[in-house]
Amino acid sequence: MLILSLLSLAFILIIVFLHDIFQKKHAIIRNFPIIGHFRYLIEMVGPELRQYIVANDKEEMPFNRCERSWIYATAKKQQNTFGFGTTEQIYEAGYPIIKHSAFPVSERSLKYYSDDKTLIPCSKLIGKSHQRLKSYRPNSIVNISAMSFGSLGKNAISALNKGAQIACCYHNTGEGGLSPYHQNGADIVWQIGTGYFGCRDKKGNFSIDSFLNTINNNECIKMIEIKLSQGAKPGKGGILPKEKVTKEIAKARGVEIGKACISPNNHRTFSNVDEMIKFIETLAKISGLPVGIKSAIGEDAFWVELSQKMKSRNMGPDFITIDGGEGGTGAAPLTFSDHVSLPFKIGFERIYTIFQNQELINDVVFIGSGKLGFPDRAVTAFAMGCDMINVAREAMLSIGCIQALKCHTDHCPTGVATQNKYLQRGLDINHKSIRFSEYIRGLRKEILQLCHACGYTHPCQFTGKDVEVSVGINKFDDLNKIFNYNKTPVDYKSMKDLFNNC
Repeated sequence: MLILSLLSLAFILIIVFLHDIFQKKHAIIRNFPIIGHFRYLIEMVGPELRQYIVANDKEEMPFNRCERSWIYATAKKQQNTFGFGTTEQIYEAGYPIIKHSAFPVSERSLKYYSDDKTLIPCSKLIGKSHQRLKSYRPNSIVNISAMSFGSLGKNAISALNKGAQIACCYHNTGEGGLSPYHQNGADIVWQIGTGYFGCRDKKGNFSIDSFLNTINNNECIKMIEIKLSQGAKPGKGGILPKEKVTKEIAKARGVEIGKACISPNNHRTFSNVDEMIKFIETLAKISGLPVGIKSAIGEDAFWVELSQKMKSRNMGPDFITIDGGEGGTGAAPLTFSDHVSLPFKIGFERIYTIFQNQELINDVVFIGSGKLGFPDRAVTAFAMGCDMINVAREAMLSIGCIQALKCHTDHCPTGVATQNKYLQRGLDINHKSIRFSEYIRGLRKEILQLCHACGYTHPCQFTGKDVEVSVGINKFDDLNKIFNYNKTPVDYKSMKDLFNNC
């Protein structure tokens, strides 16, 4: 029996050897028959090998091991503190320092207005300045960024939505539209992209009737976000391969089953600022909901024109989500990922100051996204003028993502970014929903602790003077000096006042 097995193995190896030396596609395999196949095997598991064996704790991208460990520990409600001092290079250019107060807010003296002591309502009422019928104040300044059903599997979407309900934050649908898995109790921000999924006719054009049908049948929708572009692939449309267009996804998006789902790189409903404002006002009027836009930042001229016309007409978006080039939940050509759109801090500063020059800061809610799901980065965003932040990949990590970098292949090993039913079964919805809620609560808790350390009770009180950044050897400057503007103060009285008006 053993001899027969050895002969069979030898025969197989001879066949592979002969195939290898005569094939012309792969030079390595042709030059090194049989052994050459190990090169491709090692390449296949390269990201996993680097994560756990090769790379050090601060080396990996886009999230290093220390960052992932903090998210995992926070989500699991484990100890997320670190001992023996910092391992960061604190004099390295770009390193931020949050300046604490000599007289911090006493946490013993604080009064809480919710059973969840980590809740931080948005300091602004979204839609107030344009008198929307259903103005909205989110209960949480940290929320789920746009990730579509299709890019993520049904179990992942369900877990995030249930976790969002527990943590009292909202859930952005992404451009793929509202699915049954987004309807587990959380507030919803319905994102409308260039494909108009969930509000389109059979030809792919925007349909008011379809839009109203979705709005009228889903009270969970609290805001509408029109996607102009995203940090991962600005100026590019999306493609969901036909293999991923299941019956459920086709129904959610209003497309045909088994055909590739393509969203163009531009909107058909508008092609200039005037038409976009008209579209926004139409959606707001017929729905009563606040309507905003999401964009990565490239040219300035669009934003200058938008701010000027908003000022003169008292019309336009109620909120603006600014996505940094660091964003990454959408697959894209390498050049688009690496070189198109400004990074968050540079892009935000440019847009904020444009609207500041028109005295519109208190009329618009600014939402930041792009690797902001950590306490220090969130504080920096608030100090620059953000009213809220959205998190995407950090949310994925909290429900089990291991940064395998296979989101676009449909082979996500943890079942987060795949439609493969076998892989999805590994993601338990109830268990992961708790993990996500604990991550959000843990992040908000540390943001509040930083507020108190700096003498504040709400993140909207942070200013550019509270954060200094290394700009060279032994030289630090605060954000006001680096970006050459002072944040416009927000009309904030107390946490009690916000809770009374939620």
